[in-house]
Amino acid sequence: MSQPPRLGEVSDRNLALELVRVTEAAAIAAARWIGRGQKNDADGAAVEAMRIAFDTVAIDGTVVIGEGEMDEAPMLYIGEKVGFGGPAMDIAVDPLEGTSITAKGGQNAIATVALAERGNFLHAPDIYMEKIAVGGGLPEGVVTLNASVQTNLKNLAKAKGIDIEELMVCMLDRDRHAETIAKIREAGARIMLIGDGDVAGVIAASQPTTGVDMYLGSGGAPEGVLAAAALRCIGGQMQGQLLFEDDAQIARALTMGITDPSRIYSIEEMAKGNVMFSATGVTGGPMLNGVRRVGHGAVTHSIVMRSKSGTVRYIEGHHNFAKKTFAV
Repeated sequence: MSQPPRLGEVSDRNLALELVRVTEAAAIAAARWIGRGQKNDADGAAVEAMRIAFDTVAIDGTVVIGEGEMDEAPMLYIGEKVGFGGPAMDIAVDPLEGTSITAKGGQNAIATVALAERGNFLHAPDIYMEKIAVGGGLPEGVVTLNASVQTNLKNLAKAKGIDIEELMVCMLDRDRHAETIAKIREAGARIMLIGDGDVAGVIAASQPTTGVDMYLGSGGAPEGVLAAAALRCIGGQMQGQLLFEDDAQIARALTMGITDPSRIYSIEEMAKGNVMFSATGVTGGPMLNGVRRVGHGAVTHSIVMRSKSGTVRYIEGHHNFAKKTFAV
């Protein structure tokens, strides 16, 4: 029996574009709930639309990074099979990153999905992860979770040839970050606090137009794997360390293949091999425009990336709901 083609061999079959269709469907479904104050309904709509869209993709996919367990929201569950057949792939998904953002009508909510060959994503449990990330073109190891905040800022500023005062650090606006925020400001750097959306925050650190030099802080571990997949495609450095709250979380992680609970993971350990990443804006932000209603349709704005080629494409989709199986 012949073996199914590998990721690099099926790239010419527009698999990257198929991923865009998946995130477009989730974004369009979630957009109906922008500003309605019902984050779980928004998430549920995105999940169901993404699940249906995956049925049209020619892969033998298994969800290894799902979403929703931490806040008991709807989810594409870990172990769920997606696709109608083809090469064996692992899937990391966040059908709606920024559920609260969407509910409040805020900025930077996105629908995301990443794809890798079987076994190439870290099977991260739905707990918190400490993260640090910077863009490409910098010396290897310029920042690390083992170093102090001040050391990381000093090394990053030196590598970029600028003063620490010119650095911008992106973080989630959370009480748990109060000490780190104080240390960053004491060192002289600036901070961009975001309400949600640390996948977009990590990606922003790799984009010169955003003004973000580094991402730092704790957020969801599944989002950490998605962010690592994106950086593998677009270029950058990232480390992550799982943060366990109790023995039960450690025990669950051991069943998922985590052998060292204190390990600091490199970007390649979180997302290795050939990786694809797609995101579609739900609400507008620095990276992507949100879904816009136009007559009897909508306009979407997406980014799709491949690690093998380093290609990054921005795609504007015009959707006619009279001819689509999904709608807002």
